[in-house]
Amino acid sequence: MKKNHFKNIRNILIGVLTFAIPIALIVIFGHDLKNVEQLIPRTGIAGPLLSILLMGLLSATPIPTDPIVILNGAIFGPWVGVLVSWMGNNLASVLEYFIGRGLSQITDFEKIKRNLPFGLSRFSADSVWFLLLGRLVPQFGGKVVSLTGGFYRVPFLKYLWTAFVSNLFGSILLAVGGYSLLHTFIK
Repeated sequence: MKKNHFKNIRNILIGVLTFAIPIALIVIFGHDLKNVEQLIPRTGIAGPLLSILLMGLLSATPIPTDPIVILNGAIFGPWVGVLVSWMGNNLASVLEYFIGRGLSQITDFEKIKRNLPFGLSRFSADSVWFLLLGRLVPQFGGKVVSLTGGFYRVPFLKYLWTAFVSNLFGSILLAVGGYSLLHTFIK
């Protein structure tokens, strides 16, 4: 009896974390992303930490963090912008992975997976190429890879190193791009 009670509480908690918090964040940040972008540079030395935490929070929503990565490069410069963006993307990746894993437990994905059409039950979510290159799809690639990795229970260490590598590459592209754009328009 206690095991079922614990499972019910766990499922409710995962449901709230997966659906209620993202909806609240979308309502709070979705309409006013410009104010958030102005808030980061105004916080001074706490700006990088705020950016990292904001990227982690937005990982639970469909709001992409790519604009924040570009902003990090423009605000903090190319090197610090890459570092801040990389840490924020890594935090987001870990949170998205565990959201996917939690949803997998709630839905009993192992049973559902056997009945997926088009051979999706044999989909190789733990392929290094999928884990590395899937994140490079702009806007939602990282979210799809992370949630899929959690759903298919990709070994966490394999997931983590591929996320770190591809997040570093994406952070370099976007943060240095944001820095370059800012300095191109200032000249």
